[in-house]
Amino acid sequence: MLDTFKSISLSHKTAPLKVRELIALNEDEAKQLMLRLRDFFGLSDLLVVSTCNRTEVYYAFEQDLNAEIARLLLIEKGLTDTDQYLPYFQFYGAHNDAVQHLFEVCVGLHSQVVGDMQIPNQVKHAYQWSADLDMAGPFLHRLMHTIFFTNKRVTQETPFRDGAASVSYAAVELIDELVGHNQNPNVLVIGLGEIGADVCLNLEARNLKNITLCNRTQAKAEALASQYGFRTADFTNLTEEIRKADVIISSVMRDEPLITPSLLQNLNVLTYKYFIDLSVPRSVDAAVEQIPGVLVYNIDHIRNRADEALNQRLAAIPQVEAIIAQAVAEFGDWSKEMVVSPTINKLKNALEQIRKDEIARHLKHLSPDESEKVDKITRGIMQKIIKLPVLQLKAACKRGEAETLIDVLNDLFDLEKQSAVDYKQEH
Repeated sequence: MLDTFKSISLSHKTAPLKVRELIALNEDEAKQLMLRLRDFFGLSDLLVVSTCNRTEVYYAFEQDLNAEIARLLLIEKGLTDTDQYLPYFQFYGAHNDAVQHLFEVCVGLHSQVVGDMQIPNQVKHAYQWSADLDMAGPFLHRLMHTIFFTNKRVTQETPFRDGAASVSYAAVELIDELVGHNQNPNVLVIGLGEIGADVCLNLEARNLKNITLCNRTQAKAEALASQYGFRTADFTNLTEEIRKADVIISSVMRDEPLITPSLLQNLNVLTYKYFIDLSVPRSVDAAVEQIPGVLVYNIDHIRNRADEALNQRLAAIPQVEAIIAQAVAEFGDWSKEMVVSPTINKLKNALEQIRKDEIARHLKHLSPDESEKVDKITRGIMQKIIKLPVLQLKAACKRGEAETLIDVLNDLFDLEKQSAVDYKQEH
């Protein structure tokens, strides 16, 4: 698998939302694509990651199949004019570039919101799909577990994941502060544009249950509610829904405030009612806060919280990059050692065969106790003999000089012939 890892990537950095939506894959579609790639190209180590911000395919293969895989993906999505969409993809044809990119994606360096905590879980799901289809070999298993460990280090050793770095996440985080972590408030979300939809994603991730969606276009509300298990309310019943809610998050796009004192004139607030206004211009009239028990948080308040957290995350990027660099280097050493592991096994088998043949010649003259001692002594001798060649092979790997040493050992011990003999004995 050395120097064979490659990937294709379509993300928010290379493609607008309308294109990303066309190419995004659900679980069934991702698995279907993986089966196609296996049938078409014989791929074994394969990972397909698809989120709202990116669709990527990672694979290990000698030949560069990036363009072919991108075209097949587009055709699977019904986009037959592939030349129109290929410019939206980034191709990583070099092994080290593809490995580095996957590390950075999984940690959150390339997320729309830097340090996004959702991406590690999304990648874990993708890895599970590979395992389900038996398309994760030793290389991918080792790579993914190295990445998960790296991600854990980033979380524990840096402030890269601290705070709410997006407006929608900050709004949802504010709910916990207002009503308490262990409470389950009634939350009403008004307006389901890009920000409103992102609020829903963060609410679902927070595992809040009593969520109601209200939108002028009822079909959009019903689609999101079905996706996340929320309830919907008719826009004409807005006043009644506000009355029942503890927290109202509004991201409605309109010139005049939607929520005004007159709309809430019969509102009887027994406990606090919180309005979080993410709209520009504001959709919650500032005068609403004059109603007893009502508190309003506008976009500037939320954005300040998000900016503070984002700046903290950006400052932590050098620490994150250092952790990734260390992990990539260690994985690179392991990856290179995969090349010499067959030679090491052949050498061990050759020496073991010599040891067994020599002991067999003398067994009939030895007692059981003597045989056991000879066996123990000769095993120790063999382990000491093989230790130096193994260390030299691994060191040669790091220097990129393993091939010469492999050839020397093959000639010295006739390992290819020995390997053939071992195969015949096993079969």
